[in-house]
Amino acid sequence: MEPVPLQDFVRALDPETLPRVLRVCSGVYFEGSIYEISGNECCLSTGDLIKVTQVRLQKVVCENPRTSQTMELPRNFEGYFTPLNTPQSYETLEELVSATTQSSKQLPTCFMSTHRIVTEGTVVTKDQLLMLEAVVMHLGIRCARCVLGVEGQQVILHLPLSQKGPFRKWESSTPRTLLQVLQDPALKDLVLTCPTLPWHSLILRPQYEIQAIMHMRRTIVKIPSTLEVDVEDVTASSQHVHFIKPLLLSEVLAQQGPFPLSTEILEVPERRPIFLSPWLGSLQKGQRLCIYGLASPPWRVLASSKGRKVPRHFLVSGAYQGKLRRRPREFPTAYDLLGAFQPGRPLRVVATKDCEGEREENPEFTSLAVGDRLEVLGPGQAHGAQGNDMDVLVCQRLSDQAGEDEEEECEEEAESPERVLLPLHFPGSFVEEMSDSRRYSLADLTAQFSLPCEVKVVAKDSSHPTDPLTSLLGLRLEEKITEPFLVVSLDSEPGMCFEIPPRWLDLTVVEAKGQPDWPGGSLPIATVEELTDTFYYRLRKLPACEIQAPPPRPPKSQGLSKQRRHSTQEGGVKSSQLLGLQQHTLLPKPKAKTLPEFTKDGSSMYSKIPAHRKGHRPAKPQRQDPDDDKHDYEEILEHFQKTI
Repeated sequence: MEPVPLQDFVRALDPETLPRVLRVCSGVYFEGSIYEISGNECCLSTGDLIKVTQVRLQKVVCENPRTSQTMELPRNFEGYFTPLNTPQSYETLEELVSATTQSSKQLPTCFMSTHRIVTEGTVVTKDQLLMLEAVVMHLGIRCARCVLGVEGQQVILHLPLSQKGPFRKWESSTPRTLLQVLQDPALKDLVLTCPTLPWHSLILRPQYEIQAIMHMRRTIVKIPSTLEVDVEDVTASSQHVHFIKPLLLSEVLAQQGPFPLSTEILEVPERRPIFLSPWLGSLQKGQRLCIYGLASPPWRVLASSKGRKVPRHFLVSGAYQGKLRRRPREFPTAYDLLGAFQPGRPLRVVATKDCEGEREENPEFTSLAVGDRLEVLGPGQAHGAQGNDMDVLVCQRLSDQAGEDEEEECEEEAESPERVLLPLHFPGSFVEEMSDSRRYSLADLTAQFSLPCEVKVVAKDSSHPTDPLTSLLGLRLEEKITEPFLVVSLDSEPGMCFEIPPRWLDLTVVEAKGQPDWPGGSLPIATVEELTDTFYYRLRKLPACEIQAPPPRPPKSQGLSKQRRHSTQEGGVKSSQLLGLQQHTLLPKPKAKTLPEFTKDGSSMYSKIPAHRKGHRPAKPQRQDPDDDKHDYEEILEHFQKTI
């Protein structure tokens, strides 16, 4: 096949013969080295092979042959078209008359000229329709008597038979739809007429979109038919040509097989490494990989080491077979205690540092000393000094004595338990009380306990000879992440497999020849991967890893005089409460009745607190004289009387 313009090839193409392989004979380049515009290819090199798989009609441009004006027709245009001329043309009027008289059709007949004619003071424009009625003698010259329609009037013209053309006969035919006209090769570039359009004559210029496959192109290439390139059909001689289609690991994951799949790396994304694993350096261009399929289970646990100045971070697979033992958790604030609290699961902690309570905010905001034992009961609300509600953590103080004394005191506190309210911003330090010596698997541990959770690896994963978790003093399991991974091995080391997350390490590969063998038994998979700090903090930003909102800020500190005024006002309120007025104004308000019931008489509760208990720090004496409240109260009354 001889090279032809791409537009001509597409118009003459039979869709039933697809796919077709084309070779670019004369390439085209777009200024600025841009290879794609609006998703369409705009540059093709000479010698490129294109495998055309589909041709779609994009739009149809209608052109007026007289004025060169254009308009775009929709693909579902419902008008009908009729050809105004045939492909056959005649050089002179005499040839046209001779061909007409020799055929079965006789005069009159209609024809048009392909160029302008000036005669008898009249101008016949290009492609204007004329009716040839007869051949007559006019002024001693054999002429064709023609009728020209001008503005609704008929004008008689005498054109000599020697008049040069070329001329084309117009033959009426069955009206055709837009799609029928475009599918008929005989009507290509012919002048048509359509009653629903404003122009008497027109030419249709269709534009197509070619969908094709090219070498080393990962997606389908879209090429406009108007691209000025010449192509040659080489389908017959290109049956052996295999078009290499690159794949991303994410696409391999979406295809879900068939596995195992032998591939070769074409490109590695240029970004910071995510793992500190030795196999990561082997992922280079040209390296062959064997993909065995989707890793199971699909969840991972994000973990960090404890007891090191510089913590290490790991991503532990759900298939990890090591044994874990729980360790007491540490909580720096009351807000962290609230996050770890689960209804129905007792949470007991021990204070590890002395902390002063904010009694000026609420008398139940007590101080804590090292060794104080608390049991978390749940969230609640309490009135602050300024009349606003504060979120608090409701706890119950436990005995710190042993043996029989502990049992006796437990019986006493069962009758009147001592309640402790901790503001969520309370800067205490707590450690969990626990006596759990069981050995858990990772799956059992995450199913029974909420994360974060602190553990110690007491038995390594037998399938991971170099399990790094066993050498750590402690491990904090932080978040559970569900993300699909692919099980992969290097072609040079098929005995050791690792897991790649296509979301964060999306290699470009190409399917290699040959089918890899499935190794016997279970695959030896590295179930622990150490993370870089950058990737660790990137994972912590995921929606599944979003931590709770930060704890509320503590109330702003006030001046000494302002604090004294607040304390005197509160003292007055307390005095009125002792006289039998409302006693619940400073007590915490439970949220939706979720807090445990306590004795209604708050004064009896406080009266039963021992003055000096083991491990308790006595409250600091007030610098202010006890009678100051009374005098301040009288001064306030005098002030109000003067105001009135």
